[in-house]
Amino acid sequence: MSKHLTIMATIFLTFSLSFGYYIVGNFLTAAIGPGETMVKSKSQAARANTFGILFTCIGRRVSLFNSFRRAAGDLKINASFFGTDTTQLSSALQLCDKRFLVKPTTHPDYISEILSIVKIHRVKLLVPTVDLDLKLLARNKPKFTALGCFVLVSSPQVVGICQDKRQTYKFLRKSGFDTPLTLSISSALSKKKLNWPCFLKPWDGYASRGNARVNNRKELLVFAKRIPNAICQEFIEGIEHTCDVYVDFDMNVRCVVPRRRIEIRAGEISKGQVVKHKYIMTEAARLVQTLGAGPGVITLQLFLNENNRVKFIEINPRFGGGVPLSIKAGANFPKWILQELLGRKPNIPFDGFKDNLIMLRYDSEVWL
Repeated sequence: MSKHLTIMATIFLTFSLSFGYYIVGNFLTAAIGPGETMVKSKSQAARANTFGILFTCIGRRVSLFNSFRRAAGDLKINASFFGTDTTQLSSALQLCDKRFLVKPTTHPDYISEILSIVKIHRVKLLVPTVDLDLKLLARNKPKFTALGCFVLVSSPQVVGICQDKRQTYKFLRKSGFDTPLTLSISSALSKKKLNWPCFLKPWDGYASRGNARVNNRKELLVFAKRIPNAICQEFIEGIEHTCDVYVDFDMNVRCVVPRRRIEIRAGEISKGQVVKHKYIMTEAARLVQTLGAGPGVITLQLFLNENNRVKFIEINPRFGGGVPLSIKAGANFPKWILQELLGRKPNIPFDGFKDNLIMLRYDSEVWL
């Protein structure tokens, strides 16, 4: 997002249902807000002609949300925008035409709740925004397809490889891509000689949570006990980049935008720059095509060292937090997705984006 929106909860929300929140449970209910009526025929007719777009776990993805809204406007699509979250204290949720409070992704009813929203509101496109529900959406994609809803998610096999860093490492090595040496903690400790420092992270982690640099065997023992599901990786020197890779609905890589990560805050880029690096772009495209990820945007993380060698470290099969930079540079992913969904063939130059564009982020507020 080009703006992070921070909730400033200065108003009590005990009456929030009267302002358009929907609670999804065993059945779907909605409060009637000011000026609304119980006449359903007109609303049902309007809904039938509306292109519904649903963002799950929408959280703070304000800039991504606004990019889709702008793209729909440019294409003259009569779109309604829906969002889900577990709390009404979600900044991006406030911008949605309809807002749904759902159970956590770990709850057994989560998918049935999302399916209910899709069915009742005739959602045509579902956009995941975080890792939490990717596996569930991938496994249940046929159920959404049966309702006429296209889910921007990779296959369960691809999501499994991406969300288990041990499997990511095996895939990268087997497929001939350079990547840091990755060991289990027991394997690392059994080695008589390790190159220090090393890097510890959970094999199932995300957003840099639980990551730690360790400088010796003693620190390795201490942090390995603190970090759940820890793995030990070779520490890489170099310039960290993220790549936003667009895969079309025919599963072909069409565009790759590398972004240099200048500054990170809470695991997400806060300052970044587009870098049109041909070798990075070629290798990123080859990786995503080999993996078979997509459709939609796949996010890769890598290091470029002083010898111009690329070492891939992570694959995220979804929009990354820094994707607004690539969109602003001219890689209009939301517009391309909507065009493809409408059966149109967008013109997508592989490198047709602005080089060297810099993004500087700041916080903004939503007042309830």
